Amino acid sequence: MSAIIDMSTNNTSTPSDRDIKTTALIRTYLQNNPSAMPSQVAADLNVSEFDVVSTLPSEQVTLLALSQQDALLASLPDWGPMTTIIAVSGSIFEFKGHFPRGKYAHGYYNLITKGEGLHGHLKLNNISAIALVSKPFRGSESHSINFFGAQGEVIFKVYLGRDKQRVLNASQLERFTALKSSRMVAEL
Repeated sequence: MSAIIDMSTNNTSTPSDRDIKTTALIRTYLQNNPSAMPSQVAADLNVSEFDVVSTLPSEQVTLLALSQQDALLASLPDWGPMTTIIAVSGSIFEFKGHFPRGKYAHGYYNLITKGEGLHGHLKLNNISAIALVSKPFRGSESHSINFFGAQGEVIFKVYLGRDKQRVLNASQLERFTALKSSRMVAEL
């Protein structure tokens, strides 16, 4: 590993001995537990979930440039129904449906839904990294967009949608794949 991303500035720096040891520890854990989800690895090793995600093999993770978060958030409502997940203190909240449109006001990106649906207020200045993660979950292909805070914690995740037979939405998978190979990605 020649460089790591400083999540607060997107600058690269030489990794410290701790970073190298942490990366080696995470890689060993993942080799011994290939089906482990990043949140479980982070909890078991007492590291941040971003530490784990950024250590995944390159075919499983792509970082999106933070300068592209507005374009990403503006496009998500057009992707169709997905699953948004927020995990707080061991509790997991899931919303299945269209990701709402939003607009900036009062220091937040306000999610706007008429009637029922996901509402909220995102403090986008607190997002330090966005990762596109492709990692099987319980034996099934799975893809998500992960938004991280300054301490490497997950703020929220948006998973690609599935039909009633649990098959991934093909058009969302195409968009996700295109996003991973776009010019919007950051160096890892």
